[in-house]
Amino acid sequence: MGEKFMKMFASPFSRVGLVAAGVVLGTATMHAPASYAAGEAPPIPSQSWSFSGPFGLFDRGQLQRGYKVYKEVCAVCHGLRLLHYRNLGEPGGPEFSEAEVKAIAAEVEVLDGPNEDGEMFDRPGRPSDRFVSPFPNKEAARAANNGAYPPDLSLMAKARVGGPDYLYALLTGYKPEPDGMEMSEGMSYNEYFPGHQIAMAPPLFDEGVEYTDGTPPTIDNYARDVSAFMMWAAEPKLEERHRVGLRFMIYLVILAGLLYLAKRRVWSKLKHA
Repeated sequence: MGEKFMKMFASPFSRVGLVAAGVVLGTATMHAPASYAAGEAPPIPSQSWSFSGPFGLFDRGQLQRGYKVYKEVCAVCHGLRLLHYRNLGEPGGPEFSEAEVKAIAAEVEVLDGPNEDGEMFDRPGRPSDRFVSPFPNKEAARAANNGAYPPDLSLMAKARVGGPDYLYALLTGYKPEPDGMEMSEGMSYNEYFPGHQIAMAPPLFDEGVEYTDGTPPTIDNYARDVSAFMMWAAEPKLEERHRVGLRFMIYLVILAGLLYLAKRRVWSKLKHA
C-alpha cells in the first residue's frame, strides 16, 4: 500500500486512530481495487456546515433528516456499531424524544440470551442496545455484496480527509464515465473517488426518501443531511467540546488580564523604590 494512500486516509485525531484505521481499510476494500485506491484524490469542494468553527452547532432538523436517510438507504449495508439507540435522544444530537427513541429501537430485532432453556432468542430492540448491524458477520456482508465489505460508518467522517465535505462530494459525485475510460465490472464512475471507480452503486435518488418537514427531497439535500449525521456519529460530543473550549478561552483572557494587572502593580512599586 503506497505512501500516498496512507497520507490520503490519515486521521489527525490520535485518540481514534486505531479504530479509524480499521474503518478506512474496510472502506478501501469495498470501494476499489488497490490500483485505484493508490491514485491521487481530486480536490474536495468545501461546504458550509452549521457545526463548523469553534462555535458551531448541529442543526437538529438536519440530523433527524440525516438519520432518516441513513436508516432507509445506508443501513441496508452499513452499520453504526459504536452508537447506541439512546444516543439519538441525547443533548447535542438529533434529540429525538424518549418515545421516539424507544420506537426507533423497537423496530429492530436483537439477538439475546440464553434463556432458561439455554437458547438464544430474538427480542425487540431497546434504547440501551447498540445499533444493529445489517449483517451477522463479515463473511455474510461480503457474500451479499459480491465480495466487497461495506465498512462501518461510525467514524467515517473522521476517517477520510475532508470529513463531511468528502462524504457529501462522494455521494453527489456519481456521473457517466468519460469517453474512452474503461470501467471494471461492477464499478461506478465517481468524480471524487480516488481512481474514479467505486464499487458502491449510486445510493441516492431524488424523491427516494420522504421528508416530512417540507425540505425538498433531492440528492443534494439527502447527501448534505446524511453527511452531517455522519459527522455527529463520529463526534457526538462536538457541541460540548466547543462549549468547554469557549469557557477555557474566557478563562485565559481573564487570567491574562489579572497577570497584567499584577505585573503593573509589582513593577510600579519597584519603579518608585
